[in-house]
Formats: sequence, structure tokens, C-alpha cells
Amino acid sequence: MSKPATKPATPPANPVDTFWTIRLAAAREALEANNFEVSMAESLADAARIFLEDILPASGAKSVSFGGSMSIGKSGVPEALRAMDAIELLDTMNYKLPAAEMYELRRQALLVDLFLTSTNALTVDGKLVNLDMIGNRVGGINFGPKKVVLFVGRNKVVDSVEDGMRRIKEFSAPTNAIRLAKKTPCTKTAECMDCKSPDRICNVWTVTEKAFPAKRIHVVLINEELGL
Repeated sequence: MSKPATKPATPPANPVDTFWTIRLAAAREALEANNFEVSMAESLADAARIFLEDILPASGAKSVSFGGSMSIGKSGVPEALRAMDAIELLDTMNYKLPAAEMYELRRQALLVDLFLTSTNALTVDGKLVNLDMIGNRVGGINFGPKKVVLFVGRNKVVDSVEDGMRRIKEFSAPTNAIRLAKKTPCTKTAECMDCKSPDRICNVWTVTEKAFPAKRIHVVLINEELGL
């Protein structure tokens, strides 16, 4: 007597999202082992809700500022913070400010209670890889603000530090230079030329292997393609 045919497994509705759910879970486990605090979000809107409803109140922060981040800029969080009378906002996303005033504001932002930004790359074994022009963003991530919150889209997750650096040099940095209308060779060639331009945005590398003190850095992993 033949056995009844086995019913085929039902595939997930979105295999790409399922793939990233698994990969982000692995990154979360590694980040937590490296003393980072981690939240998971299904979308940028979900990440904004988690920040405004959970992370910000729990932090007790009275002063907040930003490091440059397309994801943060599109999240609605800056607008929400501007409307909060109880929060002193050092608004480094107010690009109408004169250059000298913006520079000073970025310096003062290193002393806030909570610093909100992103990372250029995040390894699946739980490390942050970043390349900065001025150094205010990577400076704030690693020292100064009492609490740091990073919004990280799934496209930033890579296998290794070397892969992260390659991603930044080959894609993120040239694309950012184009976005910012910088006068650098990569805006014409779409590849890093290791230039000496005054507009060069690739000046300060950092690799953050562990959060110190533990849980000072809170990573919000977002199951969505975000930023560069």
C-alpha cells in the first residue's frame, strides 16, 4: 500500500523578508553578546514608534541631538522632537544654519543625553563600521552622549568588517558624495579615487567592537532597505 503524498510546505508570503528576519536575528544575538542593546522593527515607522514610545521615555533624556542620517531624517522623529517642550534639541538637521553655527552645534551635540544616528555598516557578528567626514557622528557614537540610538536598515548588514569597509568605499561614500553635491572625483567615476579634494567625505574610520558601558548604544534593527 502506497503512502499518501506529503503535502508540500507552504512557502512564506515574502521570502526576502523571511531571509532578513533570520539574518537580523543572528545580528541581534551577536550585538547583545557584544553589550549592545537591541530592538527589532519591521519598518521605519515601527522604529520611530519604538523610539518615541519606549526608548526615549526610558532613557530619561532631557537633551537630544543627531548625527547625519538619511534614515533618521525620513523617520518623522526630528519633527516629533521639535514639538516636545520637555526636550532640549540641538538640531543639527537644521541645514539652514550658517556653517560656523552648525559646526559649533555639532561640537555641543557630543554632550547631550541622547544621540540619534545610524551606522554605515553592521557586521553579522555584531560590530559597527563607520567612515565619517568631520568625525562628529563617529565621535558621538563612541564617546560623549550618555545614550546612543542607531536606526539600521537591513541593507547595512554585512558578513565582516572587511565587507563593511568595502561596502562603504565602493557604494556608500561615492553615493553620499553625489547626494551632497561634493566636488570629489568619485561623483564623476562612481568609485573611490582616494582623493585629496577639500570636499573629501572619507576621513575618519571607526570600528566599534563592543558597547561601553554596556547597553550605552541601542541598535534598532529595521527589516527594510534604508539609507546608504
